[in-house]
Amino acid sequence: MGRASPLRLNWLLVVPLIIFFVIFFVIPVGLIFATSFNPQTIGQVSVTTDLTLDNYVRFFTRSSYLQAAGRSVMLAAIVSAVTLFVAYPMAFVIAKTEHPGRNTFLMILVLAAMQLDMVIRLYGMMVILGDNGLVNQMLIALGLTGPDDPVQFMYNFLGVVLGLVQFSLPFMILTLIGVIAGIDPSLEEAARSLGASRSRAFRRVILPASMPGILSGSLLVFALSISSYIVPALMGGFRVGVLPIHIFQQVAEGARFQFGATIAVILFLISAGAVAIYLHIGARRSGGLA
Repeated sequence: MGRASPLRLNWLLVVPLIIFFVIFFVIPVGLIFATSFNPQTIGQVSVTTDLTLDNYVRFFTRSSYLQAAGRSVMLAAIVSAVTLFVAYPMAFVIAKTEHPGRNTFLMILVLAAMQLDMVIRLYGMMVILGDNGLVNQMLIALGLTGPDDPVQFMYNFLGVVLGLVQFSLPFMILTLIGVIAGIDPSLEEAARSLGASRSRAFRRVILPASMPGILSGSLLVFALSISSYIVPALMGGFRVGVLPIHIFQQVAEGARFQFGATIAVILFLISAGAVAIYLHIGARRSGGLA
């Protein structure tokens, strides 16, 4: 018997991943899609053969759900932009730090936040940003605000943005580090030798070369932000109506699984559509094929 071809062996290595993907993604998502077309029956979870568009009609005829969809997209876009702005300098410093000890120390700072549970981290932020928190106490001590009029960092849109930035920052930094570290230093040296200043060499050489990392990190942060439930629940106090909050309310509080599935399907389609648009724009800006 002849030896198996390398191509066949490669496909065999992929089989476990395909099985995992089908069982834990394709089938659950397919069931959610099917459930969204079933008539609303409180407390019923199983998929039926009765099909209707009433759930989708209800979603697109209620302004509260449409506003929640727009708010979810806007929130994810703002968090992606803010996280990129904060993460890029840190990632650049880590990628360019050659001393092993300093590099390890900086990486520990990035990874330390990821070792704590998300709920614990958010409760820590609530202590810092609350009406009587550390930030407001500092503002009062500086005379920038009064004790009876604290800055509202919590239970609003700003609080959700701060919570999501804190949550997604390590993911953005880790994504950028590998790309920035892989940029050939001779490219910047060539630009400097041709008369470009350090800032101009960064804008014209380093920044475009790091575009794949910027795109990948932004897409990851966008996906994490638009689907987040725990951050809007704790930092927004259920006052910031985003689609994950509505899904929870429909499923956990009202046992309306069919309408909850409908909102989940729409959230999935919005996220996939936004990612596709972002990829299209990013590919054109980075010189790729659109």
